Amino acid sequence: MNPILLEFPEEFESERLLIRKPLPGDGIAVYDAVQASLNELKKWMPWAHKTQTVEDMEANMRDAHAKFLTREDLRLHLYKKDTGEFIGSSGLHRIKWEIPRFEIGYWIDTRHQGKGYMTEAAEAITNFAFKELKAKRVEIRCDFNNLRSKAIPQRLGFTLDGILKNYSISVDGKDLVDECVYSKTI
Repeated sequence: MNPILLEFPEEFESERLLIRKPLPGDGIAVYDAVQASLNELKKWMPWAHKTQTVEDMEANMRDAHAKFLTREDLRLHLYKKDTGEFIGSSGLHRIKWEIPRFEIGYWIDTRHQGKGYMTEAAEAITNFAFKELKAKRVEIRCDFNNLRSKAIPQRLGFTLDGILKNYSISVDGKDLVDECVYSKTI
């Protein structure tokens, strides 16, 4: 099976969100959300430590769009349905099409955190993976100390498969960190 031949929706909705693939032109909205959220993102996301321009972000959006089309990575952007405002990014990553297995990653514009949007998005993306992509396993992995990220799979009934001790290096490069692995399977 060649994943590039797979046909599936490039956007879908949850109760409050439009969830869609990245498109050329998304760079400015994503850049603005990242800039507004930089202090929080720098705690958990290595990419947030790299200085990026609007042009860098636009190039990243075009790369993400291309990877979506080739099915290498399925980044998804989150928009409020009532306003059309970009509020965060998620998607299905570290794909193993032969299983199929996916890992959900996510970040949200801090101006919109604490309102349940990311839990809603993660649930919709999980359902999309099982229904549209015929997933057999969906994972959410996060730093053991990232309580907000850990709360999402817990709320959604994912199983904690385990905690990988000293699994990665902290974003500041000073410490080893533990990683939680949550999953849902069919």
